[in-house]
Amino acid sequence: MAGDAARTLDPEFPHVDPDVVAGYRSAPETMVAEIIGGELSLMPRPHRQHVRAAGELHGELRGPFDRGRDGPGGWMLMVEPELRLGPRPDVLVPDIAGWRRTRLPVGFLARETPAFIDLAPDWVCEVLSPSTEQADRGRKLDVYRREGVGHVWLVSPVLRTVEVFRRHDLGWLLVATFAGDERVRAEPFDAVELDLGVVWAAE
Repeated sequence: MAGDAARTLDPEFPHVDPDVVAGYRSAPETMVAEIIGGELSLMPRPHRQHVRAAGELHGELRGPFDRGRDGPGGWMLMVEPELRLGPRPDVLVPDIAGWRRTRLPVGFLARETPAFIDLAPDWVCEVLSPSTEQADRGRKLDVYRREGVGHVWLVSPVLRTVEVFRRHDLGWLLVATFAGDERVRAEPFDAVELDLGVVWAAE
């Protein structure tokens, strides 16, 4: 009995089943490991088309919004950060996440801080694939809403679409769906026009 009790006392995940924690910690590098609602989620690393779209989108947003080049700045963007949100916590790895710099504590990037981030982003982007879409549209959106994330983008490289969701008291409000090679202004980055043709570029 005492051994079972000690086995549950993981200092980082005291409220998560130890078998789930063990699976999370031992996940192979070829998988993306998340814990959602106390359950382990293992997904294969994304396809190159997925990675390319995420990288191009991050590149388009980083200049004007993160670095303030030809745009308003005021954001910090990260690719595949590990988020630990809520009391249990839930462990999520979005494709891209962004924080308004006015919300970041002093020393946010200090070397002594842990690798994971427990401050909910203001914006999250999930690039959809067949293996992740159900979770991206379901349980992960539920966590993001619970934690106060203001906007979520769901990006489909296959359909070449960007769905823009704004957090609402009653749920997520779909405010726009963009498709193809449009040049668009999408919340919360509508201060600068985004060229979707660049995001879908194959080379």
